[in-house]
Amino acid sequence: MELMVEILLWACIVLESGVYSVSLPEITDGEFIEQCVREHNRVRSSVKPPASDMLYMTWDEGLAITARAWARHCVFEHNIYLKDVRRVHPTFPSVGENIWTGYPPSHFTVDTAITRWVDEKQAYNYKANQCSDVCGHYTQVVWARSYKVGCAVALCPNGVKKTNFGTRESVMFVCNYATAGNMNGMQPYQSKGAVCSRCEGTCKENLCRSQDRDSQKSYNWTPDWDTLDPVKGTSGSNYVAILVARPIALICTFIAAYAVHYFYPDVFCYE
Repeated sequence: MELMVEILLWACIVLESGVYSVSLPEITDGEFIEQCVREHNRVRSSVKPPASDMLYMTWDEGLAITARAWARHCVFEHNIYLKDVRRVHPTFPSVGENIWTGYPPSHFTVDTAITRWVDEKQAYNYKANQCSDVCGHYTQVVWARSYKVGCAVALCPNGVKKTNFGTRESVMFVCNYATAGNMNGMQPYQSKGAVCSRCEGTCKENLCRSQDRDSQKSYNWTPDWDTLDPVKGTSGSNYVAILVARPIALICTFIAAYAVHYFYPDVFCYE
C-alpha cells in the first residue's frame, strides 16, 4: 500500500508539471511591450555611424497579433503570408519579420533574443552595405523607416520544427515590423548630415519623434490563417487537453493527500 501511495504522488507531480509549464508574457503585457520597444530603440539610437533619419519605434497591436499567430505555428521559418500584406496587417503596405527560438523556455528573455539579432552587426559593413555572414535580423532592427513593431512569444510543447531541439519543449519569439526593412540595395539608414536632420518632428535620444506617427491604434482584426486559439496561445485540441488535465490533476492531488493522511496520520500533525 505504501508503494501505491508513492506511485500516486509521483503521478500527480508528473501530471502537474505537464499542465503548468513555464509562464510566458502575452502581447497585452505592458512590461513585455515596454521591453520590446525599449530594446529596439536602444539599438537604433546608438548605431555607428550615427543616423540622420532614424525613426523612433513604437508598438503596434496589429503586428503583435500577426507575430503571435505565426509564433504558435512553432516552425523556424519566416511567415509564408508576408508577401500578401493584407493577410498580415490591415493597413500597412509592407511588413518585415525577425524570428528567434530557444531551449529551454525558462531561459527566454526579450533582451536575450533581440541581442542575438543585434550581434549580427559584426558581420555587416555599413560603408559597403554588405554582409560577411547572416546580418538581416540586425539590419531590420535598425532599418530607419521601420517605425512600428509588434512581438509575441509562444511556448512550443513539442519543440520547434526545423531546429535541432527535436521534440523538446521550446520557445518561439517573433517580431514584425512596419514598414518592412531590408530592401535590396538600400542601406538601413542614412549617416550623412546631423542626427535627425533628415526627418521631421522632434529629436530625442538620436531618434525622430512624431506625435501622429507614434500614436497607438487598435485593430478589430485577426489573420484569416490564424486557426489556433487566440487567448491561450495553443491549438484547440491542446486547450481541451489542458481543461481536462487540470481537474484530473486537482482530483489526483486530493486523493494523494487523503491517502497519505489515512496511512500516515502523523504527517499532518503540528506541535
